Amino acid sequence: MEQDARIFVAGHRGLVGGAIARCLRRNGFTNIVTRTSAELDLRRQAPVEDFFAAERPDYVFLAAAKVGGIHANAAYPADFIRDNLQIQTNVIDAAWRSGTRKLLFLGSSCIYPKFAPQPIREDALLTGPLEPTNESYALAKIAGIRMCQAYRRQYGFDAVSAMPTNLYGPGDNFHPENSHVIPALMRRFHEARLSQAPSVTIWGTGSPLREFLHVDDMAEACLFLMQNYSDYEHVNVGCGEDLSILELARLMARVTGYAGEILTDPEKPDGTPRKLMDNAKLAAMGWRPRIPLEEGLAGTYAWFCDHAAEIRG
Repeated sequence: MEQDARIFVAGHRGLVGGAIARCLRRNGFTNIVTRTSAELDLRRQAPVEDFFAAERPDYVFLAAAKVGGIHANAAYPADFIRDNLQIQTNVIDAAWRSGTRKLLFLGSSCIYPKFAPQPIREDALLTGPLEPTNESYALAKIAGIRMCQAYRRQYGFDAVSAMPTNLYGPGDNFHPENSHVIPALMRRFHEARLSQAPSVTIWGTGSPLREFLHVDDMAEACLFLMQNYSDYEHVNVGCGEDLSILELARLMARVTGYAGEILTDPEKPDGTPRKLMDNAKLAAMGWRPRIPLEEGLAGTYAWFCDHAAEIRG
């Protein structure tokens, strides 16, 4: 991408979109276009078409999405499938119609079958049943991948898709009920330390294995793919290492300074037993992550402490 190319970051106030905007500025890109959800509701077709007709961005990073953890996905399945289908359909189509040169669509590792062989390769898509707790979100993201592929095949539109593993970092959602595992645990251990609670109970058995990637690494990968990849298949973005939720909780206790007991609640759902991405395709192109997990968690916790007064819920 040219340094002065017009670049639209959809979802710039979210975890990934914010990191992409920071990454672009850090790398010298000067013409970044953003809109808040109040300024532009991406779920509404007409305003999206008007925006693209007026702004005509050269490149689009589609990071806008309705996201949440196990509780949110299970409680609001209609919201997750409707909102995400509307957002990605409107943006992808309007980008193509307005002459956008390239679009990067961001999916999620939950697109893969619940019991996919590990580590999960890109060709595992649609080879088995999905994890029921986030099926609506996963189906929307699968549709986004297929839409990018269809527009490439039929119209020659340069739309590519990246599938990140579990992400975390500054700017995450720390809501006590609707957040993902790292921000949820970070907030709970932080509050337990402040209140000197004798124990913290985590959902499930603690045995599921998860892979985590710092959002700044993800942003660098997105820029790398936008500049170096143009093909039909989606690309996994991960770090190639995982750990159990119980191990993560112990690490979180160390990072936050919590010294109490960690308990499990087997009555709560575990979700997918293991979810490790095969990162070989991206690694073969020459990209690898740089931020170790404990270092990334420490930086995220410092950000959380600095912004604790602003975090509501």
